[in-house]
Amino acid sequence: MLRETIQAETVTAMKAKDKDRTAALRLIGAKIKDRDIELRTASRKPEDDELVTDVLLKMAKQRRESIEMYEAGGRQELADKEKVELAVIEEFLPKQMGEDETRAAIAAIKAEIGAEGIKDMGRVMGELKARHGATLDMSKASGLVKEALS
Repeated sequence: MLRETIQAETVTAMKAKDKDRTAALRLIGAKIKDRDIELRTASRKPEDDELVTDVLLKMAKQRRESIEMYEAGGRQELADKEKVELAVIEEFLPKQMGEDETRAAIAAIKAEIGAEGIKDMGRVMGELKARHGATLDMSKASGLVKEALS
């Protein structure tokens, strides 16, 4: 369903002659096709929406990192271009969990699996990703899990 929505939005953006949005949507479509090609030989193929969401999460993470680097290097025009792409990508991602929601999810998982120390971080992170992977920034969650377990 998400794939079709992105394709429909691409057509709409082209008709509206919105060059920046069209370019970002085409980039998303190309990344999804790349992932499809990678998975042709895979033994287990993920559900379509799961695949698209995974691609979008990786693209969003790359854009955030690029924005930081461009701003640190004084290249504001490139950072602005990345921000436009990031805004388009985030339209299709599920709503991200806030810090309070993330802490509550970590506490629930910690109690459920009996995690006590930092040695249990891998188990907590694995369960957190399995349950909330698409709605959670795992790099931020990592710090919160470490804080909760120490």
